[in-house]
Amino acid sequence: MNELVTISPVDGSVLVRRPYASEHEIGDMLRRARAAGAEWAATPLDARVACLHACVDEVVRQTGAMAESITRQMGRPIRHTPGELRGFEERARHMLGAAPEALAPIVLGPADGLERYMTREAVGTVLTIAPWNYPLLTAVNSIVPALAAGNAVILKHSDQTPLCAEQMAQAFLDAGLPQGVFQFVHGTHDTIRRIIASSCIDYVSFTGSVRGGAAIEAAMAGRFIGSGLELGGNDPAYVRSDANLAHAVETLVDGAYFNAGQSCCGIQRIYVDVSVHDDFVEQARRLTQAYVLDNPMNPDTTLGPVVRTSAADDIRAMVANAENRGARNLIDPARFPRANGRDAYVAPALLVNVDHDMEIMKEECFGPVVCVMPVRSDEQAIELMNDSDYGLTASVFTQDADAAKRIGRRVRTGTFFMNRCDYLDPALAWTGVKQTGHGISLSVLGYHALTQVKSFHLRTL
Repeated sequence: MNELVTISPVDGSVLVRRPYASEHEIGDMLRRARAAGAEWAATPLDARVACLHACVDEVVRQTGAMAESITRQMGRPIRHTPGELRGFEERARHMLGAAPEALAPIVLGPADGLERYMTREAVGTVLTIAPWNYPLLTAVNSIVPALAAGNAVILKHSDQTPLCAEQMAQAFLDAGLPQGVFQFVHGTHDTIRRIIASSCIDYVSFTGSVRGGAAIEAAMAGRFIGSGLELGGNDPAYVRSDANLAHAVETLVDGAYFNAGQSCCGIQRIYVDVSVHDDFVEQARRLTQAYVLDNPMNPDTTLGPVVRTSAADDIRAMVANAENRGARNLIDPARFPRANGRDAYVAPALLVNVDHDMEIMKEECFGPVVCVMPVRSDEQAIELMNDSDYGLTASVFTQDADAAKRIGRRVRTGTFFMNRCDYLDPALAWTGVKQTGHGISLSVLGYHALTQVKSFHLRTL
């Protein structure tokens, strides 16, 4: 197949057709990145940061057009997509503000006849491979700090959201970023493997599936370059008996169903203290039934389609498998007539009578599905939260901060929340454990992987 084809989940129409890059075009792109990156790295940091603030300004100026583009490409309701542009700006501004501290030389104390310090230099060319579910938010995590640090960046976006790569690159160019410093490529999996295996890529940032992460690592074999891999998730929450129940229900239902459940840190497993379990479930059922599943271009829609019909079929099959093993769906799909079982529109599911022998409690579902299970103690909740191959985020709902910290120390996860979920604070490191991957983005630590340390050991005679 020689061209990229994007099918809109909104109505099943062909939205985008683009030719994949040729070998000649890829070679030219890599050479431009090398040349432009060297000049960009020599540009003073304050000038790079000022230029990138202008780039962010230009993206924000196009919020309306870019938000509509996201909705048409991957189906998130139009009432929600402008929020992705706000999140893009928040993360970008924070990382640009953190750049002087993160990239400052580390000067050691005085020593007779010696001057010693460490600098952080750009690694060279960064390849960012971004997914469709949050096409701007996931990309900004590596693109902006990589550029601020003096690297050139090549963006490979999902074939589902190619317009996001094109629009972002054009906005940066229009804002004055030098040509060649930030480019995008439309390519097949095989093309990307060859790009990674070339000597022109110095770091790979990937957000996607576990299988995709394994393919990235295989392509990097023998290159000795760095990578950041954010892979699968099956994030848990624990509602203690002392929780503010109304707040817990509202927060976790939104954390489960926002973006049709297609969030890396979306909530899939909820463990509720048995004393408040029935109340939690009833409130969650009523709130879930209030969602409006419809065309995402309709401003009243609160739940849009999932990314494609094949994904919807997988989600429906996973729910059916759980029901066949004894789970009970408290939401009647008939309440959502737009979910006809033939396209990308999926009714939300709230499953009870679940256990850890079910696939849905073990594997990432990536759809509007959440499972609720009663527990009798903190110990049981911790054990069940840890009973997963993934570890991106976990959360606890309680009014006892000391208990939350005690539980958080024992849960194997990259981020631990109290009384919130499904959120990235750009001042904190974003990372995961186990099959969720490795590496860090955001915070001052996010600059470390995108730079190379150089030590200066100078002796005066």
